[in-house]
Amino acid sequence: MNIAIFVSGSGTNCENIIRYFHDSDHVRTALVVSNRSDAYALERARRLGVPTAIVTKAQLADPQTVMPLLREYSIDFIVLAGFLPMVPDYIIDAFPRKIVNIHPALLPRHGGKGMWGHHVHEAVKAAGDSETGITIHYVTPVCDGGEIIAQFSTQLTPDDTPDDIAAKVHVLEMQHFPQVLDKLFSSL
Repeated sequence: MNIAIFVSGSGTNCENIIRYFHDSDHVRTALVVSNRSDAYALERARRLGVPTAIVTKAQLADPQTVMPLLREYSIDFIVLAGFLPMVPDYIIDAFPRKIVNIHPALLPRHGGKGMWGHHVHEAVKAAGDSETGITIHYVTPVCDGGEIIAQFSTQLTPDDTPDDIAAKVHVLEMQHFPQVLDKLFSSL
C-alpha cells in the first residue's frame, strides 16, 4: 500500500510515520505533500528518501493538478499529519474512507474550523478540561466531523500551560498514531 502524508508544519508526526513503516513489507510512504514550501516536514521527508511535492491552495482546488500527482505515485491512502487546509471534496470522493486525520484533542471537543495546533491547546486550557488527548478520524467534508477511529487521553493539572498540554499531546501522537495506522492498513 502506498501512502501519501499531507503536512503543513514541522513534520514530527510525518517523520514518525515514515520511520515506523520504513521496513514494512506492506506499507510504503510514497509521497509527502505540503501546502507550504517552507514546511520543515519536507526536509524531514527528503532526508529519509521520500519524494515531496508542494501543492498551493489554488493547486489543491484543481483536480487536474492533484489527482495526476496522486496517480503518479500510485497513492492508495492519504494521512493528514498537521495539514491545515480543508481537503477538497473531489479528493474525499476519490479516496472514500481512505483519508485519516489526527486532531490534538478529544473530538468532538475543541474541533472545527480554526482549531489546530496551539489554538486547540489554548482552548483546552481556557475550558479548564481535566484531560485532553488525540483523535484519529476519517476525513469527510465536515471539518473534524468524520467517524472516530481511535482516541487516546492524558490527564491535565490546573497548573498545565498550553505548552505543557501540547507536550503531553505530542507524546500521545508519537506513541499511538503509527500503530493505529498500521492496524487500520492491516484491516484493508
